[in-house]
Amino acid sequence: MTHPAPPVLDAQTPLASDPIPDEVPEAIKRQRQALAAQRSAIVQAEQMQQAACWQKFAVNACLSDARLTRRQALAPLRQQELALNAQERSWRNEQRERRLQVKQTETRGAP
Repeated sequence: MTHPAPPVLDAQTPLASDPIPDEVPEAIKRQRQALAAQRSAIVQAEQMQQAACWQKFAVNACLSDARLTRRQALAPLRQQELALNAQERSWRNEQRERRLQVKQTETRGAP
């Protein structure tokens, strides 16, 4: 069973056009949920394929093919997860920098 290729994200791909800082975690959360749903569908398809393998004479070869198909289908999802992780790290770093900047500004202004 072939699965449609999910859209490819990389660390430079914006989550939305100029997202509001509070919306970034929600966008990442939605994308993670979509990836989890795709992963679940791939795993379920593999389980069905493995069940069908047990009806064949060459079970081991069929099971190997099923595992290979699953790995190939999950590889792009893993890349997207890595890109999301990079985006989330970047967002967290930006938030930390903003907090530090505010704190430094407050410290300079205090007598």
